[in-house]
Amino acid sequence: MSHNTYENPLITRYASPEMCQLWSAQRKHATWRRLWVALAEAEAELGLAITGEQIAQLKTSVNDIDFTVAARYERQLRHDVMAHVHTYGDQCPTARPIIHLGATSCFVTDNTDLLLLR
Repeated sequence: MSHNTYENPLITRYASPEMCQLWSAQRKHATWRRLWVALAEAEAELGLAITGEQIAQLKTSVNDIDFTVAARYERQLRHDVMAHVHTYGDQCPTARPIIHLGATSCFVTDNTDLLLLR
């Protein structure tokens, strides 16, 4: 399965290639990661104990998503956002404690939908 194209039975009938990419798993989850980076930057600016090294580590892995690992975590945890928090944490061990810090699942899901709609 390609994570760069949104999968749905109606896609081949109605969607353009651009729309398929816009709503793809890759775009969605990379946007989640960009939101987690922005959250960490804002929290660091407000004085939370978040280092530049942690933020840099998050930034280097924004687009490098291991969907196999995320699927394994999702089967185990039964939660899509937490599956991706753990997957991202595996890639960014120094930043693991601050990924999603103080956020709700809706922080990434709802804001991603708003960003993609825009």
